[in-house]
Amino acid sequence: MNQRGFSLVEVLIAMAISSAVLLASARFLPALQRAALRQTQQLALEEEVWQRLFTVGRYLQRAGFCQGVCKGEGLTLADRCVLIRWDSNLNGVWEDSPPANADVTGFRLNGGALETLRGATNCAGKGWERMTDTDFVIVDAFSVTRHNQNEFAPEFELVLNAHLRSRPEVSVSAGYGVTGHNL
Repeated sequence: MNQRGFSLVEVLIAMAISSAVLLASARFLPALQRAALRQTQQLALEEEVWQRLFTVGRYLQRAGFCQGVCKGEGLTLADRCVLIRWDSNLNGVWEDSPPANADVTGFRLNGGALETLRGATNCAGKGWERMTDTDFVIVDAFSVTRHNQNEFAPEFELVLNAHLRSRPEVSVSAGYGVTGHNL
């Protein structure tokens, strides 16, 4: 039987070509990993921002709802803060206390975090709970703008701008519109 294998020269050429390919891919891999990490962080930040916008938007859509005769304003807008009232237990009254059963919920921007408080009576004070984690994301701007329409329910424009604490260049600016049917 006559068997023939690779010669030493052929093996050395194959190893040189393989080494060149591996070195080229080794230089490309870290850049690919950085790009994948940056994209993952961007998506996580976008998801965080949109979840917070949808939450506030749901409350705005309920603002002013009352099963009976409720007294007061269903919505109070302030700088970087909104207080929303709706009859959550369908008893026909907007209750202010106890806070756990109150029919008013506040949302505000404070210290780079979006905060909420059930039973809020104003936009100041303590006891507000953070909706965003300032170790992960810093909220730069939060606003709710009311647009009144003749003979139609008012529309609200919510804007939320945020960036990652660890990478300020990774940022998101999102806007969301809802209709306040009960106002």
